[in-house]
Formats: sequence, structure tokens, C-alpha cells
Amino acid sequence: MLRLRPFKPCDAQCVAQWCKDKDVYNKWGGMLIGEFPLSADDINKVYFEKNGHCEEPDNFYPMVAFDESGVVGHFIMRYIHGDNRVLRFGWVIVDNTKRGKRIGQNMLSLGLKYAFEILGVAEVTIGVFENNIPARKCYTSIGFHESPNIPAHMSEVDGEQWNTLELIITKEEFEKE
Repeated sequence: MLRLRPFKPCDAQCVAQWCKDKDVYNKWGGMLIGEFPLSADDINKVYFEKNGHCEEPDNFYPMVAFDESGVVGHFIMRYIHGDNRVLRFGWVIVDNTKRGKRIGQNMLSLGLKYAFEILGVAEVTIGVFENNIPARKCYTSIGFHESPNIPAHMSEVDGEQWNTLELIITKEEFEKE
């Protein structure tokens, strides 16, 4: 049974190991945390000393998904510029040895349930690189769709321009799923 809990410093080693190559690191957004290869210390420094780069205090909520085998996935939640009606998911990653088992979908579905039922947000957004097909499929399979109000934009990744799509799901859409 998959469950969620807050991220602890000891979880950083798992996340660092899942960023096993430069492609995974880039598509995960690791460059926002540190240089490749990432270390557990890099992740913990950004998460616990720099509040996930969030300016507002109490606005960064890293989570892990775990089952009977241990930690199997990770993502973060944060409010957009302090607006408690809109939550943003990010830094989504799953244990690479467990891919293809719907862990990403189940983890984010639990995250959406928490966001809508516990936090009471109206919508959740997530960004995804257009070239990250598995992540896009994961997100759209649980109801995310391209946002009509937030345009796609380009991001520089290792000297290349990557298109970043902005996806959204509302509480009403989630309740229909």
C-alpha cells in the first residue's frame, strides 16, 4: 500500500541515487538544486537551509511516497507566491527500479487528494519539459492538462532550449476522475 509522509533528511540519499544519469537529473530539474551528480547534502541544503528556494516561510513541503519496501517516490508542494488557492507540484521522481508500476500516478493522486481535501486548494499546477514523455503521460493520466492561462515557456538546460509545458487540474476535475 502506497502512503505519503513528509520528507526527512535521510530520504535525500534515495533521491540523489535516483538521479542516476545526466538526462534524469536534467528532466527532474536537478540543476535548481546543485551540480550533477547530486549528493544528499546538496538536496538537504536546498530543502532545509534554503526552504526549497521559496521566499515565503512555511511554503515548501517536500514529500515522499513509501510502501512496505521503503521510499519509492518523491515530490514537493508549494503555494504559488503565497496564494493558498493554488498549489504547485514539482521535483517529481520515482525509484528507477520501480518504474512502470504506476507509483508516480498513485503518489501524485495521493498528493492531489491531500491538496484538495486537506489543504483545500482550488487547483494544482505542475511544469513538465515537453521532451519528458513518461512524466507527461503520468501527469495527464491522472487528470492534468495544459493550462489555458499559463503559457508554455522555454528553459535553458545544459545550453539547450527546452519547452516547458504548464499543466493544471482543478478540484472539480479531480473529483470527476
